[in-house]
Amino acid sequence: MGTPGDIGSFTVWDYLVFALMLLISAVIGIYYAFAGGGQKTSKDFLMGGRSMTAVPVALSLTASFMSAVTVLGTPAEVYRFGAMFSIFAITYPIVMVISSEVFLPVFYRLGITSTYEYLELRFNKFVRLLGTIIFIIQTILYTGIVIYAPALALNQVTGFDLWGAVVATGVVCTFYCTMGGLKAVVWTDVFQVGIMVAGFSAVIIRAVVVQGGIGPILDDSYYGDRLDLWDFNPSPLQRNSFWTFVVGGTFLWTGVYGINQSQVQRYIACKTRFQAKMALYVNLLGLWAILACAVLSGLAMYSIYKDCDPWTAKFVSAPDQLMPYLALDILRDYPGLPGLFVSCVYSGTLSTVSSSINALAAVTVEDLIKPYFKSLSEAKMSWISKGTSLVYGAICIAMAALASLMGGLLQASISIFGIIGGPLLGLFTLGIIFPFANSLGAVIGLLSGFTISLWVGIGSQIYPPLPSSNLAKPLSLEGCNFTSIESNWTSTVMPMMTTLFPETQVSSRPELADSWYSLSYLYFSTLGTLVSVVVGLIVSLLSGGLKQNINRDFLLTSEDFSYLNVLFSSCKKKGEEKVEVLNWKSRSTDTYVEQGTDNPAFNHMEMTSAEKREKINGIIA
Repeated sequence: MGTPGDIGSFTVWDYLVFALMLLISAVIGIYYAFAGGGQKTSKDFLMGGRSMTAVPVALSLTASFMSAVTVLGTPAEVYRFGAMFSIFAITYPIVMVISSEVFLPVFYRLGITSTYEYLELRFNKFVRLLGTIIFIIQTILYTGIVIYAPALALNQVTGFDLWGAVVATGVVCTFYCTMGGLKAVVWTDVFQVGIMVAGFSAVIIRAVVVQGGIGPILDDSYYGDRLDLWDFNPSPLQRNSFWTFVVGGTFLWTGVYGINQSQVQRYIACKTRFQAKMALYVNLLGLWAILACAVLSGLAMYSIYKDCDPWTAKFVSAPDQLMPYLALDILRDYPGLPGLFVSCVYSGTLSTVSSSINALAAVTVEDLIKPYFKSLSEAKMSWISKGTSLVYGAICIAMAALASLMGGLLQASISIFGIIGGPLLGLFTLGIIFPFANSLGAVIGLLSGFTISLWVGIGSQIYPPLPSSNLAKPLSLEGCNFTSIESNWTSTVMPMMTTLFPETQVSSRPELADSWYSLSYLYFSTLGTLVSVVVGLIVSLLSGGLKQNINRDFLLTSEDFSYLNVLFSSCKKKGEEKVEVLNWKSRSTDTYVEQGTDNPAFNHMEMTSAEKREKINGIIA
């Protein structure tokens, strides 16, 4: 490594590695456009013909969840605020259990393509339309950030052409989504998650070598107060604490894994419900691995720059540029490795954007076109699906231009999911868990939750929380050589991550600024969900919700847990003898027992799902 501020630049080998990653992604799209006779129907295009298995879907779930936001934002977060972000490792399993045991059974049983189809079955067309429009706005906004932010960070650090990168990733992504549909998206995700792990690994291994082992990195992190994980302060105004990550994080990521079309579309494309559940649980391993990589990268970054912070020394202009700065600094003697890291960042971008484009196409076709143009043939629907993918690809590239206004990368993206995803999670929770929730309660609950979370979200952007609630760790410039840089700072505490507006003087801040608007960004989703559910329940009860008769297929019932009974009984089976556990009589099982022994991979609900799906598809049609 050279002196701080003197880092390498991109070489021909780096550009070749990056181009190869884009080329392989495009080739996968071409392969699935023609493999097995191509994408003949919209179901093939949008759902992979419901023939996917657990492992590729699990890796795809991980890849689309771990975008460039994770690759660039999380290490910078750990560098500046400490490794408390790793508490998400506790949150992820909770989210997977809720998603697979509460939301998945209902969606899989109904055999739907768009999660918003459920809203019409459970409530009415207006609720479906409202949910669809909110999802489209959320996804386009988020996708704009995911395309633009890494391009900007890499442009400012490596000189990588900004709009060239934005257009190249957008075009390649749109190409393989339009050509190969969901199968292409899933298999490119599998390839891209490998590239992401390889890019992270290159940085971590080189950092360990530079610092003389993992021990010095952990020592520096410990003495620099970066390993202080357990802050149990219950205040919702504190930016990060154990509770914001576990409680706020659970609501936030359940909104992603439980009901977000990008994720649900994947796991309900699996062959069986068991495969779908397995996909969610196997995906946990991927989430933990990438979280560990991101946290380790942040700690390694602190160990290397503990005496000369590149941000406050003005070597980089934003925290999101710290990770590419580190990669170029320590990998510059190895041609191609900086290119591998950039490919890692863009793999995160491609996997997330392709998921978004495919989900937007599915929602548009299923919720906005099919219900109103029922005479269209499957072949025409397939072409329309491809056309909408193309249009949304262009829109997402255009949205990237607006994303420059969003401030800090990680916090901005989480804020969007919280503000918009929270009320939507509340809406689906009302439908699936509460049989007396009606359409009036659903609409008023959704709009109330959306209004409240939007109010807090916009307020927190105009009046950012004071640094005292941030718990930002101090950074030093004592080891910097400023001979060529006009600065004489010795140490500093960092400014805020998202400051879209100039900092207002404390005296001019309204009272709400230090209470309501200072709510931790991780609680935006919790607030939106709870307001939607509480208001929805009250309105439903006042408007005669108890009198309605709801089809039990649209609700979570005790039968959805009957596979536990099967698992217990198969464990206790001895020879021909069958032990009935919990004396569960909710569904007669005699007919199934006569046909053979219970297979724990299936439950009785699944065995009859084909007939049910035909009936329900009849309702949808």
